Amino acid sequence: MGTLASNTGHDHLAAADFDRISALVGETIGIRLTVQKRLMVESRLRKRFRQIGESSFSAYCRHLFDEGGLEGEMVHIIDAITTNKTDFFREDEHLVLMERQLVPELLQRRRQERPTLKIWSAASSNGAEAYSIAMILQDMIDRGRLFRYAILGTDISTSVLKTAREAIYPLGAIAPVPQRLAERYILRGRGPERGDQVRIAPAIRRRVLFERMNLMDESYPYDRDVDIVFLRNVLIYFDKADQEAVVQRLLGHVRPGGFLVVGHSESMIVREGPVRQVASGVFQKQ
Repeated sequence: MGTLASNTGHDHLAAADFDRISALVGETIGIRLTVQKRLMVESRLRKRFRQIGESSFSAYCRHLFDEGGLEGEMVHIIDAITTNKTDFFREDEHLVLMERQLVPELLQRRRQERPTLKIWSAASSNGAEAYSIAMILQDMIDRGRLFRYAILGTDISTSVLKTAREAIYPLGAIAPVPQRLAERYILRGRGPERGDQVRIAPAIRRRVLFERMNLMDESYPYDRDVDIVFLRNVLIYFDKADQEAVVQRLLGHVRPGGFLVVGHSESMIVREGPVRQVASGVFQKQ
């Protein structure tokens, strides 16, 4: 008699368990998982339950919801579920606008000899956005503009924050970075093991701080005089009520005359509050 083959590879997430996980994720981080995302959730959580030695989705869900395992697993569920699509110099027209219009206007408003601009990348993922911003600002300073800057990057995912803090990326990831900036602010790895890797230069890394933060928190423990907040291509994953709440909380941290930058497809979400639209996805607080 032949042995029975393991069916772990064909195990599926039961509808009731998907509903429980979907509700948990929605309540915790605001991302609404529709039934169309079920296969994606299966694929990502299958890797996780195998890592901790569970034999099936049903066993994993018992571990989460019936055996007290949820607290220890929540950070791993968030890391698995969150989408972290980002690139260096993504939607670079926003970065061009920052360099040519937003920063000069902010500096003109500030009368100090060398003001410090505060920039917040509020869904920083692996750090590509924050480091892209830093390279542009550092280049402006190196070309003679008189100001300082500090950049905060926040994200809910611990795994991408680890990458951001290490600032090590595959060589191909920096292809969108303008050559003159890459030559000055990105270091190429050496040797057979690191030749296909790069690292952001120390002069850029030390200007950027990364911290874990949940956009669904009722308040954010950061300064309320931020000059520019970037939150691009994240609001689309929230429902209408959460979108509006997050936008209003973030605007509470922007100084009058400062800017909130969202994705091009998210402009219609920023409809209320003391703002005026100055470009696609770019709003100035009044």
